[in-house]
Amino acid sequence: MIPTLLGGMTAKEFLRDYWQKKPLLIRGAIPGFGDWLNRDSTLAMACSDETEARLIANDDGDWEVRRGPFAAKDFKRRKDLWTVLVQGVNLTLPQGDALLREFDFIPHARLDDLMVSFAVDGAGVGPHFDNYDVFLLQGMGKRHWHISGQRDQRLRDDVPLKILSNFKSEQDWVLEPGDMLYLPPQYAHDGIAVDDCMTWSIGFRAPPAQELMEGFLSYLQERTVLQGRYSDPDLKLQKHPAEIGNAMIDQVADILAEIKWNRGVIRDFLGTYLTEPKPHVYFEPPENPLTFARFVAQAKKRGLKLNPKTQLLFAGNIFYINGEECAAEPADKAILRSLADSHTLPAGSALTDDGWDLLHAWYCDGFLCV
Repeated sequence: MIPTLLGGMTAKEFLRDYWQKKPLLIRGAIPGFGDWLNRDSTLAMACSDETEARLIANDDGDWEVRRGPFAAKDFKRRKDLWTVLVQGVNLTLPQGDALLREFDFIPHARLDDLMVSFAVDGAGVGPHFDNYDVFLLQGMGKRHWHISGQRDQRLRDDVPLKILSNFKSEQDWVLEPGDMLYLPPQYAHDGIAVDDCMTWSIGFRAPPAQELMEGFLSYLQERTVLQGRYSDPDLKLQKHPAEIGNAMIDQVADILAEIKWNRGVIRDFLGTYLTEPKPHVYFEPPENPLTFARFVAQAKKRGLKLNPKTQLLFAGNIFYINGEECAAEPADKAILRSLADSHTLPAGSALTDDGWDLLHAWYCDGFLCV
């Protein structure tokens, strides 16, 4: 980890005193940061169909939201205040992926992505709050941040954005290149560009309970088969034909009681849910894949690395990669865990034949590279 990233404090101190508790401003978190992308390269990414991008514009209080991919003409000769936000920069920019590795003191299971925004002088996206933890790292230019721990989260209903209707700033700072601001989930904030500027947002998901419930029920639906059907051979004449009888309620309750889950099911749900690629993310298998023998020989000689788009997590001997569940041999567990942690497998690594089989399958799917 960069020594200055947390302002001189240790990761343990940060987690103890600030994580999900209160904001933290860090001056000079990454000294000299900000030259990996500029205005033109960021806008070029927003024009690519491989990225998820938005254009947010404000013309004297008239807000507009558009989704990419865009054309270069969309950014020319604009007279309004506009911001372009590009999601998943870590998937296409090697330095962006390396930047996320600096935050490995937060579990990968919590990681969302790296977003980069470019804003013209005076532009912003309005006062709002996010449902995730975020580190706002200033790149080019400056941004004036106002933040508030207010509980009033009512939103305006007259704009196409989730803008707070009654934002009241409690603290404010101007961030310069290399400065960073940490905000816990649902902490209100409003950032205004001072001259043209870029902000790098490292986001860590904190999904709402409703979202977890919906995802889990969908997971159960895909993996649960109940036998039999509703039947009532002993049906009795009812006084009211429109009444839902107790016997029907009891029988359906018994049927649904067959839907069962335990800690292992929840573990597997989390593994697949947290590694599921976003809708715009696709994997391309190698055009001329190496044979198994050549793959193993090359991996042993040169090592290998995960595709930046790949999410690999584990629990015990079970590994979860891009929404799929894979069991590993106990003898391979340590090496595969290291691959999940560091995203690289060093040359000379020794696995069982089953372990190499698993990695070769991932390679053929485009999940990793040699």
